[in-house]
Amino acid sequence: MAEADKIYPRTGDTQTVYLKNVIGGAGIEVGDYTIYNDFVNDPRDFEKNNVLYHYPINRDRLVVGKFCSIACGARFLFNSANHTLASLSSYPFPLLFEEWGLEKKNVADAWDNKGDIVVGNDVWIGYEAVILAGVRIGDGAVIGSRAVVTRDIPPYTIVGGVPARTIRKRFDDTVIARLLDLRWWDWPEEAVRRNIQAIASGCVERLER
Repeated sequence: MAEADKIYPRTGDTQTVYLKNVIGGAGIEVGDYTIYNDFVNDPRDFEKNNVLYHYPINRDRLVVGKFCSIACGARFLFNSANHTLASLSSYPFPLLFEEWGLEKKNVADAWDNKGDIVVGNDVWIGYEAVILAGVRIGDGAVIGSRAVVTRDIPPYTIVGGVPARTIRKRFDDTVIARLLDLRWWDWPEEAVRRNIQAIASGCVERLER
């Protein structure tokens, strides 16, 4: 694939990277052609600056699909950020096990584990949006700038605000169903190249030909 060994998709632009080629840690999977842009920090430091509270003890994962566009400062907050609400106190006693004479093996009891963050294909995540642990974002969704996503987002749905709420669907239900059936992001590279104009046209009939 064209991006298999490239970090920067555009000549002279060091603010935009193919994200999967700068990820090195376990627990993060990124699909082909997904890009991240950062004009504040080095985008190659995405894992350090944007994937937060992601500790191996939880074994939680960030999964991002193909052809996603992630804007500067978007952040993914994992389970260790969630102080437990099942306790009578939100203070993280299990995390400070040495101080309180507790078992180290119970450290994860300090927070609620809501699961993985899973982002579909062809998703656009806006500037400084925040995605919380346990959220699943459907294919083709759009997350507005500085939105805080606390619950699942259906495919091809635009959301915004704090907490993020539906603004509108990008297409009617029939078109959405056809796009989810086509799954153009899974086509071979050459097929995508041949159909770029059809994709850009906004006309699903052209893509189905």
